[in-house]
Amino acid sequence: MTVAEVLASEANDITIVDHNTEHLRALQDHLDIRTVLGQASHPDVLRKAGAEDADLVLAVTNSDETNMIACQVAYTLFRTPTKIARVRSVEYLNHPELFCQEALPVDVLISPEQLVTDSIQRLIETPGALQVLDFADGRVRLVAVKAFYGGPLVGHQLREMPQRMPGIDTRVAAVFRHGRAIVPEGDTVIEADDEVFFIAAAEHIHAVMGELRKLDKPVRRVILAGGGNIGRRLARGLESNYNVKLIEHNIDGARALSEVLDKTIVLQGDAADEDLLREENIDTTDVFCAVTNDDQINILSAMLAKRMGARKVMSLINRSAYVDLVQSGIIDIAISPQQTTISSLLAHVRRGDVVVAHSLRRGAAEAIEAVAHGDSRTSKVVGRAVEQIKLPPGTTIDAIVRGEEVIIAHHDTRIEAGDHVILFLIDKKHVTDVEKVFQVGVTFL
Repeated sequence: MTVAEVLASEANDITIVDHNTEHLRALQDHLDIRTVLGQASHPDVLRKAGAEDADLVLAVTNSDETNMIACQVAYTLFRTPTKIARVRSVEYLNHPELFCQEALPVDVLISPEQLVTDSIQRLIETPGALQVLDFADGRVRLVAVKAFYGGPLVGHQLREMPQRMPGIDTRVAAVFRHGRAIVPEGDTVIEADDEVFFIAAAEHIHAVMGELRKLDKPVRRVILAGGGNIGRRLARGLESNYNVKLIEHNIDGARALSEVLDKTIVLQGDAADEDLLREENIDTTDVFCAVTNDDQINILSAMLAKRMGARKVMSLINRSAYVDLVQSGIIDIAISPQQTTISSLLAHVRRGDVVVAHSLRRGAAEAIEAVAHGDSRTSKVVGRAVEQIKLPPGTTIDAIVRGEEVIIAHHDTRIEAGDHVILFLIDKKHVTDVEKVFQVGVTFL
């Protein structure tokens, strides 16, 4: 799902600027949007697109320079309130002082490669997780796991969790069974192969995972396929704590990588070469992660690595049509850069004070962190217990962060002004209703 699809599906007034007529025609054929043909950073093109009245300019072309200049023009000529730019080059990102109102007025920087790198690193650090999402600056984590036959909680009701884990507070936010959402209740019984989303303070994640499934062995050996931006960043982030090997096809690229990486073993070759994988002991590898810029190479090399004995395989897949196709099969985790990027954008288009938003299950579900403002007169949430708050169907309040304290939400937990409230929406179509709940009015009484 593209950014345009997500924004258009939420009744936003969208105008797309592109210099490719075919791209614009294809978008217009299936989305309710306006299109403008032209160079995205040109003042007259931005004016034609409606920049004078726009709430937000989102510059995500393939050119860092075009994106930055588009934000500059939007600020200088049109005083657009929020300006978001995709910037890939590390040379720019290494100088955050560039991005301020006095220099380049970009309010939010998006680096897809860094977002994907962080996401993969969290998965490697949390063996057994299908997804790991951070809230409240990493103090709270929402983790998706698949419940396995023989797992301690399988066959038991959710209300038994507190007895099984004294001293550890957690909450199951959602259960997906055969692709269908189940709103978790106290008498919900976890079955093998359920996809379970649970929320807990970051330090309790491993303990809770041990209840849902036999804990996977810690990761020690990692093989990365592809030495581009993501592969290089991943290797640099992992090499201090893991035994990392990186396979790069291009000989000059491999040589350059070997000079900038300290402990990573850089191998020049084809990631889908059976002999190379065998020589590098793929059968004793804990994680094989394919992050080249070619979806087919990523899929084939990951499938081969799994067949040859790698314990867990991940594949970076850009084409959304492939993602669902492969994840239910041999490949353990399909990583979609679009989904990761969309999550980083959502918080900036949400109404109300939403500080974090994560798109889940290919955009069908969502988890958000909203800040409660006002008092019992002006807010629908402040001063009320969780059970008193009218939420849309399939929406749950799962955790609250109050200062440094993490509070797992129960029916009688009361919300105070300034609380960061973490909610799970099984159906994203209700997100507008949730935004309204957190908006402050003159008075609600």
